Formats: sequence, structure tokens, C-alpha cells
Amino acid sequence: MRTTRWLVAVLALMAAAGSSAADLNVRIADDHGKAVADAVVTVLPQGDPKGAALRAAPSIRTIDQKNLTFIPYIEIFRPGDKVVFRNSDKTRHHVYSFSPVKAFEFVLAPGESSPPLVLDKSGVIAVGCNIHDMMITYLYVSDAPWIAHSGANGQVVFHDLPPGPYNVRVWQPRLRPNKPDLAQSMTLVGASEAKALTFNLQLLPDSRHEFDREHTSY
Repeated sequence: MRTTRWLVAVLALMAAAGSSAADLNVRIADDHGKAVADAVVTVLPQGDPKGAALRAAPSIRTIDQKNLTFIPYIEIFRPGDKVVFRNSDKTRHHVYSFSPVKAFEFVLAPGESSPPLVLDKSGVIAVGCNIHDMMITYLYVSDAPWIAHSGANGQVVFHDLPPGPYNVRVWQPRLRPNKPDLAQSMTLVGASEAKALTFNLQLLPDSRHEFDREHTSY
């Protein structure tokens, strides 16, 4: 009987929490109104930057090298996650980063993969190939409770956020370096609340084919 009552109480609390949650739709566009992909959006409760969201166990993600391109261009990590670089090309790659967050280098022959590399600090890590200068990828390491990046439609949707005030921040590789992430504040009040925010970014030209990794700020 006690077990049954406890289960009913837990289910009631879960239902109450779910009924008070709300959704947030973030749209990212350039200064001409065109959708912007590869923008990282973080949502942080005001006054509690790390939030109360559940933390998943550390994971391993793979950055592939195919057709002289890093895939994906942007990847999100949590502190403690690991990254593996795989060479799926028929040529050698020299993967490296000068980032103060995590400096490293791997020389990978065709078909080889690097050992897992632990990403233990938050920040943005620009990674390139010392042989093929047009290759670039970004590792975005963050402990923000809610985080995602935009696709081709320039949108990110967060479901079931608890009610309360939040800071919403946006970063994109083509923003001017040494500038803080763009930020807006908003408040979610309940299940019927469906907030929408729009960020208009002034972006530098896409310099993937002429990127100077030795002088990047990441």
C-alpha cells in the first residue's frame, strides 16, 4: 500500500512539472533576414548559470574527415566528453588546434583514427589540418543545461523548459572574434507559453577556404 501511494505521488509530481513546462523557439537570421545554420544556442537560468538539468554520462563523438572536409562543421560537447578524429580520405591529414582550451595534434594516415581526446574545459576549439588549409571544424564545449545548434532553417526549439527567467545566448563561427556571444533575456511562465526569439547576426564572409588558424581567437 505504501509503495502504491509513493508511486502515485511521484507520478503526480511528474505530471505537475510537465504541465508547467514551456517551449522556446529561437530563430537565427543574418542582417538580410536569411536563415543562419551552425549557430550554437545556449539557454541558462538567470542566477544559476549551470542550471538544474540532468547531466548525461560522458560520451565519445567522432569528427570525420571526408573529401577534404571535417564532418560535422560544428559539434557540441559537454566537459568530460571525448572526441575522436577519423580519416576517411585517401590522403594523410595532420589534425591540430592551438586553442588555449585544448591544444593537440594528430597525424592520421588514410583509414586511421586518433585516440579519444578528453575535452575537460568549456570553450570553443577551432581545429584544422596542417596539410589542407581549407579544412576547419569547431568543437563547442559547454555545461549549459540546454544547448543545440541550428540547421539549414536557422531554428532551434527547446521543449519543456521549467518556468522562470532565462538568458539565451547565440554563437556562430562567422561572428567577429573577441566579441561576447549575443544574448537576450526572456521569461517562461507555463505550459501554454510558447516563446519565440529572433537573433539577427552580422556575419563575416565564410572564410573556410582561406582560414588562418594560427591567428584565430579560438
